[in-house]
Parts: sequence; C-alpha cells; structure tokens
Amino acid sequence: MISDMKKTDSIVIFTDGASKGNPGKGGWGTIVATPEIVTELGGAKANTTNNEMELLALLEGLRNVKSQDQKIKVYMDSKYVMNGVNRWVASWKANGWMTKAKTPVTHQGLWEDIDTFLEVHDVEIIHIPGHSGIAGNERVDEIASNLAEGKDVTLYKGSLEGYGVDLANLSVTHEKKKGKSNSGKKAYSYVSCVNGDVQIHATWAETEKRVKGTSGARFKKSFSPSDEKDIIETYKKL
Repeated sequence: MISDMKKTDSIVIFTDGASKGNPGKGGWGTIVATPEIVTELGGAKANTTNNEMELLALLEGLRNVKSQDQKIKVYMDSKYVMNGVNRWVASWKANGWMTKAKTPVTHQGLWEDIDTFLEVHDVEIIHIPGHSGIAGNERVDEIASNLAEGKDVTLYKGSLEGYGVDLANLSVTHEKKKGKSNSGKKAYSYVSCVNGDVQIHATWAETEKRVKGTSGARFKKSFSPSDEKDIIETYKKL
C-alpha cells in the first residue's frame, strides 16, 4: 500500500477532534502525508468544544502544507466541518459571516483562516465513517483522545516507508452495530440545543433544567463519544 501512496501527487491529510464534555478538555490530531514524508500533529486545550477541535485539526493540517501545486485530499469523520467547507462557507462570507438564522457563525476566526487556505489550495474534503477501522482515522482519533485526556503522545515525523499506519487503505473493517435498543443503557452524556446553542450535560437533571419550558429546545441522550459527536453535528446544522 505504501507504493500506492508514492504513486500519487496528492497530499493526504487525516483529521479528528475530541472533547471530554462539550465544552470540556479537548484535543485534536492530524496526519499530513506527502509521497515521501509523514507528519503527525496534535494539540490540546483545557476548555473547548468538539467542533473547535475538529476545525483546529483541519487548519493545522493545511498550515503544514507548503506547496500550492499539489492537490490535497482531507479525510475526516466530521460532517459539520465537511459541510462547512463544501456548502456553507461561501454563503457565510456573502452574508458577512452570518448564518441563515441571522446569528454569527460559531468559530468565525477559525473558518476565516481555513477559507484563506481554500482560496489558494486545491482541497477536497472526503467524509469517512468514524470508528470503522480505517487506519488513518483510527490514528488521529487516538491522538486527539489521548491529548484531550492529558496523556503523552509520541508524534511521528519521518519517511512514508517507516510509518506504521496504512494510510492508503480506506476499507471499512467494522461499523457501528445497528438495530439494538438503547433502552435502559447508561448515558454517556446528554446533548441539548437551545436557539442554536449546543451544550453537553452530564446528567438528565442538568438537561431538563435547561430545556424545560423553552420553546423549540431539542435534547438527546448519547451513548458514546462518537454518538455524542453525531448528535452535536446534527444540531449544529439546524
């Protein structure tokens, strides 16, 4: 598979972000691979959100690209960031960085910095399923999650041949199990959305206090970090 990577002129990037709570401690992880060199990047923040970490992972990956002549393929499991790049940024800019709901775009500064790179680089954002065995995605998830938890992470920088992660293999080896009821299962967190503001709660009591009696409020129980991420991204698009 290394030979497949070396045959392409494209730069390949994998990104992921994580937060323990939302807001809470967070981390991001990125892999930038040219046909010769692989660079792992990562960082952490004490008080952040999952979406901010996803955006930072993309931004720092793009900042690591020096050439403007090569196509960049970015693989990520964040539909929020993918849709932002592929669908929303143009209209946000045209509307003075306001959403259709006439509210300021969340993380506007990060989006503006990303858009600067999009204007000069040929960037393709490709959505892949998270936690499905795709090696590059699993590695950036590991980096982001460990850094969010305050763990030490050794980041690789060296030859493509010496890298132990098969970035060329995008095959899904396993998927989230479907069809099983979550009834009675312990919640990982609770996600609420009030007037476009998404928050994470540790208990139902906190959630109920925020949404009770509030018109248009939405809330949902999550059962895992990836489930929480999916709910957040769904609410961000409302």
